Amino acid sequence: MSFKASLLHFIVMVALFAGSGSANAQEKVINLVGFGDSLMAGYQLAPSESYTAQLEAALKAKGHKVVITNAGVSGDTTSAGLSRIDWSVPDGTDGVILELGANDALRGIAPEQSEKNLDAMLARLKERGIPVLLAGILAPPNMGGDYAEKFNPIYKRLADKYAVPLYPFFLDGVTTVPGMQIEDGMHPNAKGIAVMVERTLPMVEAFLGEIGSATK
Repeated sequence: MSFKASLLHFIVMVALFAGSGSANAQEKVINLVGFGDSLMAGYQLAPSESYTAQLEAALKAKGHKVVITNAGVSGDTTSAGLSRIDWSVPDGTDGVILELGANDALRGIAPEQSEKNLDAMLARLKERGIPVLLAGILAPPNMGGDYAEKFNPIYKRLADKYAVPLYPFFLDGVTTVPGMQIEDGMHPNAKGIAVMVERTLPMVEAFLGEIGSATK
């Protein structure tokens, strides 16, 4: 083989290798963790009906290469979440959907404490270089206006502080809507979860885009 032919062969092989690397980068699976309480865990639902499972299916149907691990624990408060955030979000996680605070509000935990815990979780994830999509919660009406005025602004304040995307109310379109809850009237049923997925999907897709851009 002549020198020119050898050089051409080398250039072609390099180009093919580079193209293969680019394709592999585009095909990289994004690993998300849904970190939260019963709303994330899928209380009394089949695993396939949970928010993380339905969201993963919806994203894959739109062509996204993504795996979402369900790290929701029913009954968790922000304090419980803080105590397990380090080991519940393993190394190699590309992004976290963080949803906590509903049980704090139901128990009347001081909003200042809830904010402190959420702040600490966001700080730890930032230190690890893991992007976060924050899902907000609203205090139930029975807690009174004074409590709501202190609790509800927590999420926007933290989203601004850490420059993370915020979905303002995780249960939007489900709370108080007939036929969207299980028998307890509080937790979403599979139909309610589907509404949550539909409404959060555009923001999650944008979140995946940000993660993909950062990893290129």
